Amino acid sequence: MLTTFKAYFFILSIHKLLAITALPPSHNLFINCGANTPLQLPDGRSFLPDSQAPHSSFSFTPSSNNVLSSNSSQLYGTVRVFTQPTEYKLKVGNNGRHFLRLHFHPLSSSLFNLKFAAFSVTADGFTLLHNFSCSRGVVKEYVVEVGLGSLTMVLAFSPSHGSIAFINAVEVISLPDLLFPSTAFPVPQGPAIDAPIGAVLETFYRINAGGPVLDSRNDSLWRVWLNDQEFLVIPSSARNVSTDPNAIVYPSGVSEEAAPGLVYATAQEMADANVGNQKFNVSWLFDVDSGFDYLVRLHFCDFVSIALHHLIFNVYINNQSALNSFDLSSKTMRLSTVYFVDFLVNAEFGKVLVQIGPPEISSTPPNAILNGLEIFKISDSEGNLDASSDESSVIVMEGKKSKRKVIAIVACLGGVLVLGFLVAAAFLLCFRIWRKKATQGNATWLASPMPISINVGNSETRVSAGSFASSVPSHVFSQVLAFSEIREATKNFDESLILGVGGFGKVYKGVLENGVVVAVKRGNPRSQQGLVEFRTEIEMLSKLRHRHLVSLIGYCQEPNEMVLVYEFMAGGPLRKHLYGSDLPALSWKQRLEICIGAAKGLHYLHTGTAEMIIHRDVKTTNILLDENLTAKVADFGLSRLGPTLDQTHVSTVVKGSFGYLDPEYFRRQQLTQKSDVYSFGVVLMEVLCARPAINPTLPREQVNIVEWAMHWQKRGQLERIIDPHLVDSVSVDSLKKYGETAEKCLGEHGIERPTMGDVLWNLEYALQLQESFTREVRNESSSNCIPELPEWIPPVRHTEYDSFSNVNADVSDTATSSRLFSQLMDPKGR
Repeated sequence: MLTTFKAYFFILSIHKLLAITALPPSHNLFINCGANTPLQLPDGRSFLPDSQAPHSSFSFTPSSNNVLSSNSSQLYGTVRVFTQPTEYKLKVGNNGRHFLRLHFHPLSSSLFNLKFAAFSVTADGFTLLHNFSCSRGVVKEYVVEVGLGSLTMVLAFSPSHGSIAFINAVEVISLPDLLFPSTAFPVPQGPAIDAPIGAVLETFYRINAGGPVLDSRNDSLWRVWLNDQEFLVIPSSARNVSTDPNAIVYPSGVSEEAAPGLVYATAQEMADANVGNQKFNVSWLFDVDSGFDYLVRLHFCDFVSIALHHLIFNVYINNQSALNSFDLSSKTMRLSTVYFVDFLVNAEFGKVLVQIGPPEISSTPPNAILNGLEIFKISDSEGNLDASSDESSVIVMEGKKSKRKVIAIVACLGGVLVLGFLVAAAFLLCFRIWRKKATQGNATWLASPMPISINVGNSETRVSAGSFASSVPSHVFSQVLAFSEIREATKNFDESLILGVGGFGKVYKGVLENGVVVAVKRGNPRSQQGLVEFRTEIEMLSKLRHRHLVSLIGYCQEPNEMVLVYEFMAGGPLRKHLYGSDLPALSWKQRLEICIGAAKGLHYLHTGTAEMIIHRDVKTTNILLDENLTAKVADFGLSRLGPTLDQTHVSTVVKGSFGYLDPEYFRRQQLTQKSDVYSFGVVLMEVLCARPAINPTLPREQVNIVEWAMHWQKRGQLERIIDPHLVDSVSVDSLKKYGETAEKCLGEHGIERPTMGDVLWNLEYALQLQESFTREVRNESSSNCIPELPEWIPPVRHTEYDSFSNVNADVSDTATSSRLFSQLMDPKGR
């Protein structure tokens, strides 16, 4: 669909160029720095060379003749370099707000190494950039207000000590007065408040939701609108829709400068989840700088409804209510009409999470839309847009201290240094003793508010003594391993030793120096699963030891390398024993024993540790089997500590895998141990039916295994969809108890679901029933089995899907955005 959009929008953009409605050219200023001749761009902008300075519209002092050029005649073919502080004085045509765009594109040169240049940039005293450098081209856009009585903007470049500054191009574009209203709504929800007066804004994101990238040719203010796919937390939770751009209506007081009609003519709406109770949010996650306030602008245009008041939804920003039961048509009083709203948000944790979804109670069909989104950083009270700009003030203040105070400080420091020297000497002695016993490892941990507790073994070797294949003694603790040892163990990460590929990276089979066979998970630097998951895995597994949990043998973190080393599980993931491989089919008893083992591992996490641990990613690829088919729960990168005694849940961003995700957790973002129970219920059905949790190739009613299995379970005919390999070998009573257990696990609400202890008891009972049935069969005294049923429903052969989306802030695969939403999964291990 997006390809069609692009073709259509390209044709339409040519027409748009003939009807650009920006303010008169005299109010805008475009400068091509270092150039000698004017440059006309296809989008209508005409850049003047700054070699003509002083010009009636601009000048810069002191004069700099340091110019680099390339063979290109385009905008970035030249660059002006400054070796000393330099000011551009830019004369604007009117007061008010202006876009200020700065183009930085470091050219290669033997005279100046622009990629290592470091400098600061200010505009009318506001610090836009401090100690800034860039190794590749970047455009910085700001909103700067030129006050009354002055029609000149002063743009200053200041090289850092011993460095240089440079600029390729500058744009100053006058903005309509109403483009940035004087008020905005706070988050959490409250009455409108005045927006900061005189503050400078920096454009962080400009998103065209549901549509393609729009370049400067499609925007009257020459803005670029990015596609939203990479920011969607759950790509398959949304679907793009579109309409004719000519049908878009701009109400009185709103001009096309708000956003092009091409933005309002596309949208993301809730995908069809193929469930009866469609209650979920569509979420976008953006990284921003922490410690600043942000102006978040959301663009809406309801062209999806058939009548007014049919689209009512909620809007959340950073998990707080921004709009509640928002009726878009009540604001516009007609369909296909433009509307945008501004919010003031504090991004304390460096994230902006925007979500839309249906209200809890509504008489209209559940749906929500978003057409576009913009995020602007607001300068702080000191006029800074770069937090690092405060560094120099410390030095200045220190220089103003009195001589007496300096002497006193030096004296105190001297005493502290002496004491510190003695402590350091003692510490160094202890460290050397410890170093003889500890493993080699000088991993440099990045700063993080999350402490890591690592237990280090007492073995003189890098790994505890003893040869084992898949059963690790309980006294083995995770250790720091040298990357060179891991590389040797995997034969320099030989591709022939790959066991699997997941969101974190590739998993290799390896053999350590002492002969221990291991599984080595090497982090992929380009993966969006990184340091947090890596540390969580170490923190969790270093303090967990259980027969039915995969053991972490060691880890390694060196620059650009994050590696986890586990016990080797010869049987691999449970999934490949169920479908998608040539392995022999598991018997019903084997399947029950595997499920019981996994349940024991989860039961231990929930109740057997000092603090409850919620796995949060239970699925058939995270249940591994050893050579004896003993099941062990693996992959703790998404795990979280559960609620304390005075809590009922943990509020957190939704993470997990589609197909296995607890719908209550998905709707409310309230995590409990019952979320693991739901996921385990999906595993039970997957084990019984030998098919993926989600299979889009099946008929619509069969796509989601939960809905399909529950349909037959509630009719008392679950045997109609079981794995054909089980026919004529399963006890009716055992299957009945198993189906009842799975049904309870898959309850809509957590309070309806059993604990893992109850699940474990019921599965063990189902196993007893099966064993009793088997003994009767041997004695030829039983007919209580699932026969070869003529009405058995054969499944459509499923296609192998190896890249379904994870529900994660760090989504590793966006290729599934067009697939059916209904709880897609990632069958590969992370």
